[in-house]
Amino acid sequence: MAISKDKKNELVAEVSELLSNSKLTVFAQCNGLTVADMQDLRRQAREAGVVIKVVKNRLVRVAMSESETYKNTDTSLLTGQLLYAVSAEDEVAPAKVLDEFAKTHPALVFTGAFGMEGEVMDAEAVKALAKLPSRGELVGQVVSMLLSPVNDVTNALSGNLHGLLDGVEAKASA
Repeated sequence: MAISKDKKNELVAEVSELLSNSKLTVFAQCNGLTVADMQDLRRQAREAGVVIKVVKNRLVRVAMSESETYKNTDTSLLTGQLLYAVSAEDEVAPAKVLDEFAKTHPALVFTGAFGMEGEVMDAEAVKALAKLPSRGELVGQVVSMLLSPVNDVTNALSGNLHGLLDGVEAKASA
C-alpha cells in the first residue's frame, strides 16, 4: 500500500530527528520476524531506552542527505528490509538490545551501524560493540575501583581497633 507524500515527509522528519539525536544507530535485517516478535523487540528496546523503527531505506537516505552529519555517509549497506535501533542516551544500547534479541531470533541479522559522527560500521564492529559493558556498568566499575582503597583502609583500621579493644578487655579481666 502506497503512503501519501505528507506521510513520507513526516517519516523523513521523524527519522531526521532520531538520527540527529542518536549516539548510535544500528540497522539489521528483519526478514522472517513475526508481528509478535517485533512487539517483543520493541518492548525490550523501550526498557533500554532504544527506539526501534522500520522505515523504507529510501526515506532513511533522504533523511540522511538532509543532515549535515550524515549527508556524505556511505549508504550502500542499506539494502533489503531493515529495522533501525536508535539511542540518544547510550552508545552501545542499540547493539546490546539487538544482539540479545538475535540470540533467540536468528532471523534478525546485523547489517551495520552509523555512529554519531556519521561513520559507518560493519556487522562485525556492531557485534563487538554489543559485547562492551553499558555506560551504567562502566560507571559502577569505576566507582567500585575508587571505593576499593577506602574499604581496604577501613577494614585494616577496624581490625586493629578490634585487636586493641580485645587486648584492653583481656588486661582488665585478668
